[in-house]
Order: sequence, then C-alpha cells, then structure tokens
Amino acid sequence: MGAHRRTTLRVNTLRSGAAAILGFFRERAVKHERVRWYPDAFVLRDLRERDVESWDAYREGHVYLQSLSSMVPALVLGPRPGERILDIAAAPGSKTTQLAALMENRGAILANDVHPLRAQRLAYNVRLQGCGIVEIRVGRGEKLGDELPESFDRVLVDVPCSGEGRFVVFEPGTSRSWSTKTVAECVRLQRRLLASGTGALKPGGVLVYSTCTLNLDENERIVQWALDTLPLEVEKPPLAIPGTYAGMTRGLDSRISKALRIFPDVQKEGFFVCRLRKIRQARGSGPKY
Repeated sequence: MGAHRRTTLRVNTLRSGAAAILGFFRERAVKHERVRWYPDAFVLRDLRERDVESWDAYREGHVYLQSLSSMVPALVLGPRPGERILDIAAAPGSKTTQLAALMENRGAILANDVHPLRAQRLAYNVRLQGCGIVEIRVGRGEKLGDELPESFDRVLVDVPCSGEGRFVVFEPGTSRSWSTKTVAECVRLQRRLLASGTGALKPGGVLVYSTCTLNLDENERIVQWALDTLPLEVEKPPLAIPGTYAGMTRGLDSRISKALRIFPDVQKEGFFVCRLRKIRQARGSGPKY
C-alpha cells in the first residue's frame, strides 16, 4: 500500500463518551467519519497521529490512538462485565485498555508481557486510560497455562508475528526485519502461546487468536494445528465487519472459513482474527510444538 493510512482512534469510555468527543471535534473543526461497526471509533480525514498527540483529550486519556483492525480482536472476544480475562501478550496495551472499557471496569484482566520495558509502557497506558481492573504480569506467556489452569472466562492471544499487515510499499523500513526465519520463529512461539492460553481458559470459555500478518503459516495453519491438537472449536464472530474476508481453507479444515481476514487499505492494516471455544480435554499427552 503506497498511501498513508488514515489516523484512527477509539474513545475511552472509562473517561469520556462519543458525544463529548463529537463536541470536541466540532469545536476544533476536525473532519471525521464514524465507524459503523464500532460507535466508539473514528477515522480522522486530515490529521496525523502527532496532531492528536497534542490534544489534551489524548494526554488525559479520553481517546486512544489505535488502528481499526487492532480494535477487532477485543470486539470478537466479547468480554462482559464481571468476567476474568487474560491478555497473554498485552503490551503496549491497546487491546487491554479496550477490554477494560468494554467491561466497564468491572471484573478482572491479567495483562501479561514478557518484556519488562514493554510492560512499563503497558502500565503507563493502563493508568492513563483509568483501567482499574488490570493486573500486570511480566513473564513468559507460555507458562500461564500451567501456572493458572482453567482460570479465565476469556483469553486474548494476540501474538507476536512477522507483521506483514503493516508493510507499506514505499516505506522499505516497514518490511526490513521480515525473513522466512522470522516467520518460522514466530510460528513456534505462536503455537506455545495458543496452547498456554487454551490451558488457562475455563471449559466452555472463548479464546481469540489474532495476528497483524498475512501469511497462512501464522494464521490459518496455526488454527488448523489448534483444531488437530487442542480442545478448541472455531466459532463465527458475533459481529459483522464490512471489508473483511473469510479465512482461507484450501487444503485445510472448512471450519476455518469462520475466521476473519482483513487486508490493508487506506483505513485498516492487515489482520487475522479467529474466535475459538474450549470444548473438550486435549487429546493424547499434549500439544506438539
């Protein structure tokens, strides 16, 4: 994609509301569009992120800069007030803070990240957004399934990935770190995190697996591995999002078509999102990574 992606943001409903932000836009003559499938999200027509970062509304946590695609996993997870949620690879906190807002700050969220510096950024965003139900853990997400078995109502497994959904054609730096070795390393970690998240999930609970990449190995083939190995079943997302596509199923289980693919455009970066439910005990002696 050659054009700059438009700036998008989410209203932090723990500190403000869409009506108040609309009033703020009118006062400043901010050209914007509402997002039909998410009333708390806006597309800004003419402003860049650095412009938004100068607003008091941003500095005080009333709005959060976030890509539209990045908002989808939390919506598909569908957390409810009072539930216990795990965000297994949470930094810098876009989805953690969104989950807290969707839960109206009622319940509990364990936000985990393996990197201490990234966890500091996560903690900063959690405080700024007023998310009082979030506990932050620094450690390997792969261990949580054993440490906290069947402890969570819902689990978000938004994994580290090769980032192909963020590549921009005329910005070589966006793809410089990509390699087939990177993809293979990501796949190994993604399987471990998905297995751990499944272990931490209560029977009958919902798990969302998501990436910001486009290749089959990190997306549909991971889901195929999960269906073959873990006590999971694919579910159709509970909301319709225009401009999304079915998961690719050539040579794979047809149920994977229920997953969502988002291809990059002027408003969205590339993403993959799959909703799964824990339905039975794992087969055999456990997953093979």
